[in-house]
Amino acid sequence: MIVIGTRAHGATKRRQLPFMIDHFYKSEWLESGEDPTLSPTASLIEQPPHCTLESHFHRQNQFQVFVEGDGTIGSHALDCVLVHYAGAYTGYGPLISGPQGIKYFTIRPVCESGLIPISEAREKMIRGPKRHLTVGPLNLSSPPPEARPGQQCMLHPFDADGLGIGYVPVPAGAHLQFDRHPVSDGVFVFVLQGPLQLQGHSLAAWEMFFISRDEPLPDCTAGDEGAQILTLHCPPKEDIYKEAA
Repeated sequence: MIVIGTRAHGATKRRQLPFMIDHFYKSEWLESGEDPTLSPTASLIEQPPHCTLESHFHRQNQFQVFVEGDGTIGSHALDCVLVHYAGAYTGYGPLISGPQGIKYFTIRPVCESGLIPISEAREKMIRGPKRHLTVGPLNLSSPPPEARPGQQCMLHPFDADGLGIGYVPVPAGAHLQFDRHPVSDGVFVFVLQGPLQLQGHSLAAWEMFFISRDEPLPDCTAGDEGAQILTLHCPPKEDIYKEAA
């Protein structure tokens, strides 16, 4: 499976969330149906200034990529670009935007809608491993000193189940290459700075594609100014949560 997410698609799906205050928007940039085992999605959330999204959890593993603005998540400051990972049934938050508001992508290997407030945890939480991590901020004008052109620099090295977060600076005209973990469900390739040429598409900043574990890496080439890429490697959902579902 290869699925591409674009700004143009997101523009057709932008809407105000009905249960939030004015100017809190969501737009689906990447969609692939609702298969319960593999249906990658990526949505841009636009959270207005000085707004609090209460602590909550989800039933699926997810990454969040914070791309614009600032604020806090729990006790941690949010400066862009920052990546947050929360495993299924792992609570996090609150997410509080600063004076400029904040924009972030919620990225999941399995489609899910809505959130479960921590206030409902007694009824809806499932006992099992809880897991989250934060990587960044990543300054695009001053990449990590250990990064090498054309090579994946692991911002979070692979865990045994394939969870990993990588950064790849791709020189102009070069092909994108990176290692994958054999047990991960797949990887989201997120363009921080582009363009990146893929199958007739020119992917600009914030655009992305998902490639499943069983699919070979497609031919991707950086544009004339090179590209900066995030790789978000998705671990399988914990067995205890699969059984509960």
